[in-house]
Amino acid sequence: MSGRHYDVMVVGAGSMGMSAGYYLAREGVRTLLIDAFDPPHANGSHHGEPRLIRHAYAGGPVYIEMALAADRLWREVEAETGERLLVRSGVLNMADTGLYSFDARIADAEAAGVKVERLDAAEIGRRWPGIRLPDAYEGMYEPDAGYLYSEKCVAAYKRLALAEGAKLLPNAPVLRVEAAEAGVTAHTPQGAYSADRAILSAGAWFAALEPFVALPIRPVRKAVGWFASREPLFEAGSFPGFTLASPLGGFYGFPSIGGAGLKIGRHDAGLPWKPGQRLEPFGAQPEDEGDLRRALEAFMPLAAGKLNRGAVCKYELTPDERFILDRHPEHPHVWLAGGFSGHGFKFSSAVGRLLADWIVRGDPGYDLSLFSASRFDHSTILQEGTP
Repeated sequence: MSGRHYDVMVVGAGSMGMSAGYYLAREGVRTLLIDAFDPPHANGSHHGEPRLIRHAYAGGPVYIEMALAADRLWREVEAETGERLLVRSGVLNMADTGLYSFDARIADAEAAGVKVERLDAAEIGRRWPGIRLPDAYEGMYEPDAGYLYSEKCVAAYKRLALAEGAKLLPNAPVLRVEAAEAGVTAHTPQGAYSADRAILSAGAWFAALEPFVALPIRPVRKAVGWFASREPLFEAGSFPGFTLASPLGGFYGFPSIGGAGLKIGRHDAGLPWKPGQRLEPFGAQPEDEGDLRRALEAFMPLAAGKLNRGAVCKYELTPDERFILDRHPEHPHVWLAGGFSGHGFKFSSAVGRLLADWIVRGDPGYDLSLFSASRFDHSTILQEGTP
């Protein structure tokens, strides 16, 4: 068998792809991981640690089922590598009740055995004096939630995958993908590689794979900042991760870890981006700092100190912000994993595992109908050969 032919080829070895590579290799599958860069790196959606991990999820019970499975798998990876990846800081979700209700999430969480507390604005202020919410706000607190060190997670899966015999081809952008009944071929500057089956997990770079597959995934530039904050009100160990739905926008953030300052990002808004386009650095747009600072001044004024650091990353948004986990409509030996819409990282352990199970056993272990690519209008999904 040629050294350029594998059982499974993973195009895009970021958080989802690297995880899948490990679980496939662990099953004895000859696996090739191809990435345009050398993961972990700053060109995808996993850099700029950390990322929230929550279990009380909106969108249906399958999200909660996958979030709990992902949590178990992260703990297994910690045990296998000796690396601390998950911190149970608790996560406080806050919202203006005129914009959002936690009722459905609390009901789904309690049905799944996930611990949650509903808190009014006054109680939130008592527990975390750095937060100042109007009376019309309420919160949902998850004590067992927390955050993941995202770059360390990708690096851990990389070590595990390579130790199991997976091959990594870094700095190899895929120029073209072709599929035939006998397999799949990826063309790179380093030459062509083939496999019996393939996973496409290209993140914000999915458009580079057109016309082989074209999905309604919209890459967006996102800005995050770390702000000097009043210690110890906001330091790790006493302050939780958080989300916030407000008239100023939707935000998420983390405690000050090692004195870095409170980290905050905006979930909505953002500027369109295309593969190959220069990603403007933090500060190129006035709203990069301005949006974040306005939210802190309104709701956490003692964390609105000087900007210690800013960074940019990418979201890859689907129209409904649900994932795409499906097979290619014309080539069933090609799997699609994308559109994780700024909230997928926590699931990457579970997504990698389900992709491996789907390929090896023919069953992903979940009802993935919610994530079918066919849910989108025909005009938004172009297939190779479609007129």
